[in-house]
Amino acid sequence: MRRAPYDGVALCAPVTVRYVRYSQETAHWWIARGLKAALDAAGLRKEEVDGLSVSSFTLFPDTPVGLAQHLGFTVRWLDTIPMGGASGVVAARRAARAVQAGDADIVACVAGDMNRIDSFRRLLSSFSRFSQDAGYPYGYGGPNANFALIMDAYMAEYGATREDFGRIAVAQRDNALRNPDALMKKPLTLDDYMGARPIAEPIALFDCVMPCAGAEAFLVMREDEAARRGLPFARLRSTIERHNAFPDDPVQLRGGWAADIDEFWEMAGLGPEDMDLLQTYDDYPVISMMQIEDLGFCDKGAGAEFVRSRDLTVTGDFPHNTSGGQLSVGQAGAAGGYLGLVEALRQVTGQAGPTQVAEARRACVSGFGMVNYDRGICSAAAVLEGA
Repeated sequence: MRRAPYDGVALCAPVTVRYVRYSQETAHWWIARGLKAALDAAGLRKEEVDGLSVSSFTLFPDTPVGLAQHLGFTVRWLDTIPMGGASGVVAARRAARAVQAGDADIVACVAGDMNRIDSFRRLLSSFSRFSQDAGYPYGYGGPNANFALIMDAYMAEYGATREDFGRIAVAQRDNALRNPDALMKKPLTLDDYMGARPIAEPIALFDCVMPCAGAEAFLVMREDEAARRGLPFARLRSTIERHNAFPDDPVQLRGGWAADIDEFWEMAGLGPEDMDLLQTYDDYPVISMMQIEDLGFCDKGAGAEFVRSRDLTVTGDFPHNTSGGQLSVGQAGAAGGYLGLVEALRQVTGQAGPTQVAEARRACVSGFGMVNYDRGICSAAAVLEGA
C-alpha cells in the first residue's frame, strides 16, 4: 500500500533547555521546562494541548501518563518513544499522523533527561538485558566498545582513516563555537583529534559524546492553526523509520535508511542535492558517515572521500550538524535524539540565530538509536521544508 503524504501538518516552536554537564534535578524537571518553553514560544496554554509525546531514559519508574498528571495536562492522545537517537523523527511522524487523523489538534513532543554523577552507571545496569548478557562478560558496558568494532570494520572495508572521522568532529566543534547552548567551547583542531587519548581502539576521546542533562521540544499542529497563530512552521515532506534492518549483516556497516531510501526521496519529491543542510545523529563520527552514505548523499563506501572534499561548517558547501551536534553540544540522554530535528526546524524557519545557514529552506534529518549488544537497531529520517 502506498504511504500517504503528511499534507496539512505543521512542525513549530522548536526549543532547547540549555544543557549542563551535571544536575541534581530530575528528568521531570527538565521535561517540564522543555514543555513550558515550547508553549511559551507558541503563546499557548497547556489546556490547549491535547496530545503529548515523551522520550526519556531517566523518567523511570514514572511514565508519560503519570507525568501528564503531575504537570496538569489532560490529553486525548499520548505516546512514548523509547528509541534513543531515533526518537525525535519518530515522535514527529507519529504526532503528524495523529493530527492528520483528528486524534489530536496540538501535540507537544518533548525529550529530556537528568545527569547526576552516577546516572550513566545506573542507566547501564538497566538499559538492556541483551547487552548485559552479551557484553558484560567481556568486561565492558556502554556503547564505546561496540562502536569501536563498527568503526574498525568500516575502516577496513572502505579505506577510511581516523583523519576522515576527525574532519566531522572538527567541523562540528567549529559550528558549536557559534552556538551559545553548546557545552564544548574550546576550539578543536585535527591535531587535537588525532592526539586524543584512546578510549576503545580505534575510538578516542573526541569520537565520543559527553553525557549531560537537558531537554528539547517542539509542537505539531495543523498548518491552518499555525498560520492563524502567526507561528513560523515547517512541513514534513517525507519521513521513514525502520527497526532491526539487515539483521544478517555480520557487522553494522549500514542502517535502516538504506532499506527505504528510494521511497524516502520519492515521497519528498526532492533529492539529496536539494537539501540546504543535513543533521545526522552523531553518537560517533562513523555513524554520521554511514548516514551520509545511506541517505544517498554519496555512494556506499565513499563517505570518507565525501567529507575530504567538502566544508561541513555552517558557512560551508555542505552544512552538517549545524548546532555542533552531540559531539560538541553534549548528549542529554533521549534529548540527543531530538537535537538535530529541533535545530533543523530552527534552520528552515529562519530562527537559528548564530548557527543559521544562509537561505536555508530544506533540511534532511536522520536518527539512529537503541544500541543493543552489537548494533543500533532503530533508524529514521525526515525531510523538512520551511513554509
